[in-house]
Formats: sequence, structure tokens, C-alpha cells
Amino acid sequence: MTLTSDSTRSVSRRWRRRAGTLAALGACAVIASALIPLQAQAAPRTVYFAAPDGKDSGHCSQSQPCSLERAQHVVRPAAKQGDVTVQLADGTYRLSEPLRFGPGDDGGDHTIHWTAAPDAHPVITGASKVTGWSKSEAGSGIWEAKTPSGLDTRQLYVNGVIAPRAAIHLANADVTPTATGLTIKNPALSYLATLPDQGRIEFESLGDFTNRYSPVQSISTTEITMAQPAWDNNTWGWDTVQNSFLAGPSWYLDNSLSFLTQVGQWYIDPGAGKLYYKPANGVDPNQLDIELPRLETLISIGGTYDEPVTGLAFEGIQFSGTSWLGPSTDGYADQQNGLFIKGAYDYRPADAFTSCSRGCEMFERARTSWYQEPAAVQVSAASRISFTGNTFTNLGQSALGVGNDANATTTGVGLGASDIDVVGNRFMEDSGHGVAVGGVLPDAHHPSDPRMTNQNILIANNTINRVAVDYKDNSGILSTYVTNARILHNEVSNVPYDGIDTGYGWGINDTGGSNDYVDRGYYKWNTLYTTPTTLKDNRVEGNLVHNTKARFADGGSVYNLSASPGTVVAKNYLFNISGVGLYLDEGSRSMTYENNVVQGGSFLFTNAYSLRNNTSDNVIQNNWYNSGGASTPNAAAHNNKLINNVEVTGANWPAGARDVICQAGVAPQYRTSLNANQFGFSGCAVDAPVAAGLATAGGSAVSSYFGQSDDGFGIAAAGADVWGAGGQHDDQFGSIYQASSFNADSSVSTRVVSVNDANAWAKSGVMVRNDMTKAGGSAGYAVVAVTARNGVVFEWDANGDGYLDTDARATVDIYRPIWVKLTRSGTSFNASYSYDGANYVPIGQPVTLASAAAKQDAGIFSTSHDAAQSAINQFDSGAVTTVTMP
Repeated sequence: MTLTSDSTRSVSRRWRRRAGTLAALGACAVIASALIPLQAQAAPRTVYFAAPDGKDSGHCSQSQPCSLERAQHVVRPAAKQGDVTVQLADGTYRLSEPLRFGPGDDGGDHTIHWTAAPDAHPVITGASKVTGWSKSEAGSGIWEAKTPSGLDTRQLYVNGVIAPRAAIHLANADVTPTATGLTIKNPALSYLATLPDQGRIEFESLGDFTNRYSPVQSISTTEITMAQPAWDNNTWGWDTVQNSFLAGPSWYLDNSLSFLTQVGQWYIDPGAGKLYYKPANGVDPNQLDIELPRLETLISIGGTYDEPVTGLAFEGIQFSGTSWLGPSTDGYADQQNGLFIKGAYDYRPADAFTSCSRGCEMFERARTSWYQEPAAVQVSAASRISFTGNTFTNLGQSALGVGNDANATTTGVGLGASDIDVVGNRFMEDSGHGVAVGGVLPDAHHPSDPRMTNQNILIANNTINRVAVDYKDNSGILSTYVTNARILHNEVSNVPYDGIDTGYGWGINDTGGSNDYVDRGYYKWNTLYTTPTTLKDNRVEGNLVHNTKARFADGGSVYNLSASPGTVVAKNYLFNISGVGLYLDEGSRSMTYENNVVQGGSFLFTNAYSLRNNTSDNVIQNNWYNSGGASTPNAAAHNNKLINNVEVTGANWPAGARDVICQAGVAPQYRTSLNANQFGFSGCAVDAPVAAGLATAGGSAVSSYFGQSDDGFGIAAAGADVWGAGGQHDDQFGSIYQASSFNADSSVSTRVVSVNDANAWAKSGVMVRNDMTKAGGSAGYAVVAVTARNGVVFEWDANGDGYLDTDARATVDIYRPIWVKLTRSGTSFNASYSYDGANYVPIGQPVTLASAAAKQDAGIFSTSHDAAQSAINQFDSGAVTTVTMP
């Protein structure tokens, strides 16, 4: 019986609530927000029809729909007469080559709407489904399937989730970087010399703000020789492999069949035409949706400056199934936020490994030849293009690129994007940015043709959750040199780096340049500009940013580089952040930050340590924060003004701050279970709570709030903990459960979408016990829960006194939705977790709960690990299932 299929009233009958307290995300009552489905726009005058099995001929009628490519051809003459709609029927459209929209494929003065048919969910993908799996002799638990000879990929998508490549972790003491590669220090790694296909192996490094990839050339028992020039490019500049700003960078070797030892990993052998995959025990990959990307680009929209593409709208479509292969040959010599260098530099010093490991004049010279990560869906030299209500998922690089540099486009014509709307879309499980707007090369900031200027870009009401999976330096939203970018009411969460980044260039290209870069010799080789850049008059407002900085110390949740006169950052709500909330980095100038709420982390940093840089003339006023304070070196000397910023205690936000909290994030009609505000925030009484109660738990009253929105559930419970060992006697939680539903052959599972409580040991997951209403006194007690910062835990009551006292733990990536499951066989209980809902990994060993009743209560629960406050934690797809155990 599932949680997710019933109305709120029926859930009230069938699922009881064990109460706990709450001050949701700070201080307000929980709101149940019904999801308003996205509707296709009313059909314009002319309508054509496409289908996955549509023909490459005909008139694209409703009775005889055509292919997407045929539809492009058919609509061209019609668009000259008026607006046109191409309705996409339900199903999967598998492309053999990218869809290209050039001059003539657009609406001109009119608009061509490429839209989902009513109630349809079309998927446009560059991937093929992998079938025909059989058990392999390559290793224990490994399966294999045939793939086209020569087909390579850096991504594999399993049940909608990015599966990790086969990899091993290297301790920093295992190897030492050298000018030619890595010296192997750990004798246990000598086996690497015997591995086949050594040229397919890559070294990966995670530093302070860079995520670098370098292909291997060959391996001996003592040396790993790296391929050039990728290794040279990764060992000069800043935050390099050998001299990271981070004291202990993370190092890995990726992409060998010999590394395929962990559940969910994979490896492809293009020469043999074989794909290898390691599912969980008992899982047949023939029963999984495994998608192998074949294309690097999915959609290309672009013309020329003389003839830009205009008048296209994409609505209600899923874009999926790409893999960017550039790093496999060129490496990924990451510089910051999707910008990298490649190729040989003849002026790189011979001793650059040592002399340029933290910058040097010749490295500064190279800044004007950087490359930008290409997007799966590209827009340049175009205007009046809109994306509304689409889903961008399972894309092997940045999902949507708007006005990027020419080297990031398939058309070879970059920049020149104007009047582009990106509204109400969902970006998830993507390898790079959700949205990347603008370029960084000279024509981006000082265009040689004014038509190159990126301007009037709207990014609003988008949900960006778990992106930058493979290129972890990417922020959720990046907007570089853009005039009038409006980044409004988006939600960005579960990212390894920053949430929203604006600007670029460290002030190098601003009027008068940067004295820091005078000192570094940059202007001996590059232009010192006397005119301003195109970065101005932008607005970052009403965004909800949380669970950021999962992998990097540097940067900020909302971050800016370089002068941006007229730009305002206002009314954003940041919570559960690591490091700095509002970060004004080098050259940030002439900006206003006001009425933002920063909960946790550090409130503010203005990088003006140097009296010679231009992080100046900024106004930071009327903001609220509750942790970390402000670091504003040389504020007076740089004319950075801090006015009436208020530090509060805990979650005691004043009325103005609560208004910001309540209004932050996406509008109701665009919310899904991924949105932290889908149930509303405290103090935002738009509707009555779905359910609220007060009960005794662990000897104290714990108030909880509950919400349901379609198949999503929210619980907020200000409970001290659920733990009874070590002198603790806490059993405070909120739960939604089914009484007497869990028998001797049952399992209970849920997907924990996010744990939004601030305490590192806050827990949300599944719970079973004989009687859910008897906190601190019910035997047969066990939970499996995702914590806020400490992985997944399996906890149980070993002595039968009604308190949890023993545990097992799994280190997992908690910056993403995670399935948890508890399974019972007789009185034996075992716990597991999964990222994709199919491949479950055990947590510890099965345990016996002799006191378990024949029928127990089971359901979902949450505890904030803080008796004073709590947030709304989110679940979906929860179920108690009676199963027949093997």
C-alpha cells in the first residue's frame, strides 16, 4: 500500500501521525501547496503533429504524424504566415544526430511552438536503451551487453540517475605528482602496470575550486606517465594538481574494468563493443532502464549576427541523453566554473611544474585563449527563444547554454543571445551547469560587433537540483558577461560548488583593469581596457539556495566576479550552506546586496584584502543572518558600505526576513517534490496545515507538522533525537505511518528527497516499531534514515527497552535524493539504501529483534536533532509492501 496515491483525507484515515515540533525552515506554519500541472499553451492558428514513430514524409497531420526532422521542414512556409505549433505525442524521440535550428527553421516575426501534446510527456534523447544483458566473466556480479563498435561515453544513465564510472580512490600518500605524471609510492598499486587499455584510464583531482581530469599514457610499477598536453595544462595556473589551495585534495583513478568493484559502477570498451555494469545482488539489469548516450549535442539553435534565429518556443519536453567526450582526449584542465584550457602553449615555461604551480606571467598571458564547456542544448546568435516547463536531465555537460563563446557551440558562432526566456524548467541529474549564460573571451566583455552582446535574459522559476555531477566546479546557474540578466525565483540545491554565480574575469577586463594583474604581468600580453564591459544592470532576486558547496571550500552560495554596475542581489533565502553565503570576489564593484536572508554558514565576504584590487563601491544593506558574520577587509578604503545588517539568534527572524523566506523559490505552479517550498515555509499561511498534532515523545511534548502534495510528503519535527544509548534517552520524532501493516515478510521504503534540518545528525527515513504511539516504550524498534551531513544510518533497539541503542552507518552522497529500505523476515531485519530505487546496498548486517510483534506499525519519520527548531524534510514514493521472502 503506497503513501503516494491517495488524497490528503484518505491519507489522514490510513496513515496516522506520531507528533513531533517544528519551526519550518526557520519559523513558519507548514503549507500544503497543490501542484498545478504545466499546461500546453493554447494552439496557435496552425498545428502540426509529430510522434516517435512518425514518418519522414507527409504533412504531419494528426492522423499521420511525422518525425521531428520532417516537422522542421513542413513548418517553414507556414511560419511565414503566422504562429505555428508542433505538438509532440507521448513517447521517446531517439535522435541519430542533433536537431539543428538555423535561419529558416525559426518563426521570424512569428513563433514556432514545439510543445508537448495535452497530457503527453515527450522525451527527446540522444541515447539508446541498452538491452541483452548477460552475466560476465569479467568479475563477480558483473554483467555485460553489446554496444556499437567504437562508441564511447563518459556517462551512463540508470533509472534516470547518473551512474558512476568504475574508479578507485587514491590517498595523497599513494602517489606524488611530477612534471611527467605520478610516482607510485604505495607498493599495493604496482598491479596498475598490468592493466590493459591504460590509455583509457584517467586521473581525477578535486582541489579547492577545480575538478581536473587527465588521461593516462602508460603505467609502470613505479610511474604513471600522463598524456600530454593535458597534464601540462593541469599543472600550471591556480589550484593545480600538485599545489592545490586545499591541503588535502581528493585524487582518483577512473575508467578501468579492473576498478569495477562497487554496485552501480560501469565501464565501456569501445574497441570490443562491450558495456560492463555491476548491479546489486539479485538485480537483473535487463529489468532496468539503462540509457547509453550517443550524441554530444542534442539541440543547436543558432544563426549569424546578420541572420539570427528568432521566434522559437519549447514547452513541456524532456531533453536527455548526451555525453561530452572532450575531456577523454584533451583532459579537463579546469580553471573555474566550466572554463578550461587545452592544447599546447609554446610559451609555457620549461619549469612550469614548479615555477607556475600557483600562477606566473605566461599563464596569465593564456587567459584569452580559454575554452568554455559546451552545453547539450545550445542557443547563440538568436533572439526571442523561450524554454518553458521543460525537463533537462541525464545530460553529460551543461544542460542549457545561452550565448556562450564560439568555441562552445556547434555552429561556430557564439554570443549574440537576446530576449531569451528560461522559465519553469527542471534541471536534474546533469553533469555540468543547469544553465550557463554568456562567454568569457574578449568579444563577450568588449564585443567587436554590438550584435554579439548577450542581453535581456530571463531565468525564472526553475528548479535546479543535483547538477554538476561530473564537472563539480560548475555552479547551478552561471551568468558571465551579460546585460540585464534577471535571475528570479529559482531554487538551486544539492550542488558541489556554488548555487548562483554572476560575472567573470576577476576584474581584469574592467575599466582600468586590476592592479593585481598588472603585478602578475597580464597586461604585457593582453589589453588593458579603458571602457566598461557588458556586465551590468542584472538582478538576482527571490531565489532559494540551499545544500550548496558539497565538495569545494572556495566560492559562495551566491557569488560574483568583476564590476557589475546597476546590479542588485535582493530577497534571496540561503540555508543549509557550507562556507560563505554572499561572496563578492575580485573586482566586484558598484553592486547592491539588500534584504537577503542567510541561514547558517558565513553571511558575507568581500575579497578586498589587497588595497590595489577593485572590490569596491558596493552597498550591503538591510540583510539578515544568524551565523558566521561578515568578513569585509579594508571596507572603508574600498568604499564598501555595510548598512543596517541584522544578526538574529537561531530562527527568530523578524517579519521582514520571514517575508523574504516565504516568497523565495519557485511559484506554486512549477513546484515538484524537489522543491523545498512545495509545502510552504513558516509564517506563510496561504492554506491550513494538512495535519498538525501534539503528543508525548520521550517524556516531552514534541509538536510536528505534516503536509502532502500529490506524491510528495513533508514532515517537520523539532525532536531532540531518536537515540537511547550513552546516557541519552531521546525518542522524539514526527511520523506518517500505517498501523499493523508490517508483518514477518514485509519491507518499507521511501525516497528521502532532502533533509533540510540544520543539525548534522538530523534524520529522515523509515521507521518500524510495535506501536508508533508509544515513544520510549515500544519494542521491535528500528529505523533507516538519511542524516543531514553524516550519511545513512541503520539504528535498532537491541535490548528491547523501546530506545534505539545500536547502529551501522554507510558513507554516501547526501546531496541528492536517496532511497532507504527496511526489510523484515521473521524477526530478522536488514537495512539498505539506493540512489536509483533498484540497486540497493546493504547497511551493516541483518539484526534480530526478538521483541518484534507479529504485526508492527511502519512509515516515514523525521527528527531535527534539535528540540528548539526544525525544517520541513521531504519524501516521495513511500511504500509499505508485503513481500514473499526468498
